[in-house]
Amino acid sequence: MIENEITGIIVREAVHIHKSIGPGMLESVYVNCLLFRLKKKGLCVRKEVAVPLIFEEVKIDCGYRADLLVEEKVVIEVKSVDLIAPVHLAQTLTYIRLLHLKVGLLLNFNSILMKDGIRRVVNNL
Repeated sequence: MIENEITGIIVREAVHIHKSIGPGMLESVYVNCLLFRLKKKGLCVRKEVAVPLIFEEVKIDCGYRADLLVEEKVVIEVKSVDLIAPVHLAQTLTYIRLLHLKVGLLLNFNSILMKDGIRRVVNNL
């Protein structure tokens, strides 16, 4: 499955979750709901994935954790904040770069409309 297909499924499931429970919950609620829905769709999903830094050929655990990694191809960072800040986009970009991936999704479930809380982040490898 290619990244565009995976991100399409993720977006549809995020919209479904948002319509079902609405904004205002903790991030962990949305992460767990998304984990459940994506696994139900048959996707391979890992939660709280360590994102190491390789420095001078040494793997360094910096404490970075991606909320979800889908099919080993797409990082999902979940937020429940008033507004997406540049630091949130930078965090997602950092994760996809360190994992050598092409794309990540930043999902802010605290948006009134879920479509306004979706940001696709691309790593120009």
